[in-house]
Amino acid sequence: MNFRRALALALTVLVFAFEVKAQSPSPAPESTAARNLLAPAPPSNSTGPSVSTNSVTAPSGYVLSANDQVAVEVFGEEDLRTNGRLNGEGNLSLPLLGSVHLAGLSLTQATARVTELYAKDYLVNPKVNVSLVSYAKRRFTVLGQVNRPGSFEMPDGSPTGIDLLEAIAMAGGYTRIAAPERITVRRHGAKGDEVLKVDAKRLARGSANNFKVIPGDTITVAESIF
Repeated sequence: MNFRRALALALTVLVFAFEVKAQSPSPAPESTAARNLLAPAPPSNSTGPSVSTNSVTAPSGYVLSANDQVAVEVFGEEDLRTNGRLNGEGNLSLPLLGSVHLAGLSLTQATARVTELYAKDYLVNPKVNVSLVSYAKRRFTVLGQVNRPGSFEMPDGSPTGIDLLEAIAMAGGYTRIAAPERITVRRHGAKGDEVLKVDAKRLARGSANNFKVIPGDTITVAESIF
């Protein structure tokens, strides 16, 4: 073999080796997903039952009544989670406990009651949360000289009562022959029905204290005598 052929062969081998190395795949970098799978999960900071995201903010001291919808959660016990309405007698059916009377209790008192019952026979140091999901439908009635007489639901933000002037506005306001100074409110109290007389003209001028309409009230706007 002469010198030129040997040199050409050597160059060919070098070129081939270089191309093979250039085409060899480099190792793929570790993906973010793979790193996340290998990374340890962050520790949980949960120390008690979570409040239902569907709950509503009840007024301070709000007392549960029949047909209120509540959520009951027991931390670490998914099978005991309950979401339901109190029945007509104010009772709620709970797992293991059966029917529990909650009407007449605040949310704090209801939580303490359920905690006590579960701790008595079933759980050690249970962590319970009772939250209000929705109010029972509470209504009042406006009759007489208003533009839209009828029965109305209490607004969601005022389940226990609204101002008389707001109630009149919900009924479409006064007719042209209304007598706002002669309004009667029939209310069922502990001693039976009572009739209250209200001068809404003074209320509108701010010269009298606001009159609160509560669920079950029947408001009657009298007709002007002129």
